[in-house]
Amino acid sequence: MASIRVALVGASGYTGAELLRLLLSHPDVELTLLCAHKSAGQRIDALFPQLTGRLSTVVEPYDGARVARDADVAFVALPHGESGRVAGELYRLGMRLVLDLSGDLRISDPAICREWYGHADEALLAEAVYGLPELGRARLDRARLIAVPGCYPTASILALFALLEAKLVAPAPLIVDAKSGVSGAGRTPALSSHLPEAGEGVRAYKVAGTHRHTPEIEQALGLAAGTAVRVSFSPHLLPMSRGILATAYAVPTDPSRKTEDYLRLLRERFTGEPFVRVVEHPPDTAHVRGSNLVHLGVAADRRAGLVVAMTALDNLVKGASGQAIQCMNRALGLPEAAGLGGSPMFP
Repeated sequence: MASIRVALVGASGYTGAELLRLLLSHPDVELTLLCAHKSAGQRIDALFPQLTGRLSTVVEPYDGARVARDADVAFVALPHGESGRVAGELYRLGMRLVLDLSGDLRISDPAICREWYGHADEALLAEAVYGLPELGRARLDRARLIAVPGCYPTASILALFALLEAKLVAPAPLIVDAKSGVSGAGRTPALSSHLPEAGEGVRAYKVAGTHRHTPEIEQALGLAAGTAVRVSFSPHLLPMSRGILATAYAVPTDPSRKTEDYLRLLRERFTGEPFVRVVEHPPDTAHVRGSNLVHLGVAADRRAGLVVAMTALDNLVKGASGQAIQCMNRALGLPEAAGLGGSPMFP
């Protein structure tokens, strides 16, 4: 098979660096163009010395016409607002496949998108395919525009989707407590991710229905439940570089079910999934670090009358770049795990 020509727009951030690391191991990919704003004119191995000896491409300013001419596939990893606009431009220029890693195109309802993101391109929202393969792959086949879910939504949705789909838990109340490493905040320096501010402490932020990923989580879980849902989503910042741990709480539809009943359902639902592992112990972010794997656990808290579902993943891989490559593989008819076979790093 001829190499797939790939352009990366937004090559200088953490997500861009992770895309480069993974795509360099992809057997069917040729990296033809790297674009970034502030880093234009610099060699990529100067920005990321870990690529020394592997890639020395000079980063260039973004030019949509050139990207469309020199690449078949574009990964767009820019900030919210800008990313969706660039992805839309490349899609309308006729590229074979455009993958947007921002939240700009993930909400299908334009009114909800406008409420949470301040904008909505209704035509693009109608075309964009939500890129979480485990929820159903058929829509990804031959897709041309994919909205790749981020780390918090991926972890939160995978924790609860199968349980809601099988009617083992009620659609209300749904509570998600999620914790992320600081790389989820991006590479641009900020006070909240400055080491003396973030180290030696844990903090919640954007709680009580104010985090912009809340409607994305509700959108997917509503499809599973067959009815609109409301999620109380509380994100936390942990003093580590990588990882997402989501702990979700739901009310069982049958309080007599045991933990093994829920584990059996998850094993059946995710049989054959290349990256989901149902584990009997509480998941640990250290066990998935650097990989596209998801560790999914569940426990029946019969004393409190709750089901506790837990998900661990690497926010930069399955929560961003790895998931985007997984979606690309599916859309182009490639083996879904191509370029993503690396084992987790431990310790």
